Amino acid sequence: MKKPVAIEKAEIKAFLGPGSRFEGKLSFDEMVRLDGCFSGEIHSSDTLIVGETAEIEGEIEVGALILSGRFKGNIVATSMVELRAPARVDGSIVTPSIKIEESVVFNGDVKMSSATTRSDANTKTVNKAVK
Repeated sequence: MKKPVAIEKAEIKAFLGPGSRFEGKLSFDEMVRLDGCFSGEIHSSDTLIVGETAEIEGEIEVGALILSGRFKGNIVATSMVELRAPARVDGSIVTPSIKIEESVVFNGDVKMSSATTRSDANTKTVNKAVK
């Protein structure tokens, strides 16, 4: 597994800008940023950045996730998840490390595990908004 590089030192290789819509499967080997609308599956061993204007629905399996937009579905991140304001997440997260900023809205469950599949993880349930 490739370890994510510090965001400040990494180069974004692909970008889906605000106003863009995409439906389907997205796979990538290096950092990608989404600021538009996406519906479907996302797979990578690297970092996915989801900007404030992004709206994503589906399944995400990545090395690391930094999310500031809206997401509905399931997330598996083998390294870490960072939810930045004003993010809203409705769904489940499996990751060994999670950071949730103040005023992020999270409705779902978190499974803290180094596992790469949802079924291998221990459960911690969260059913309230973080304020």
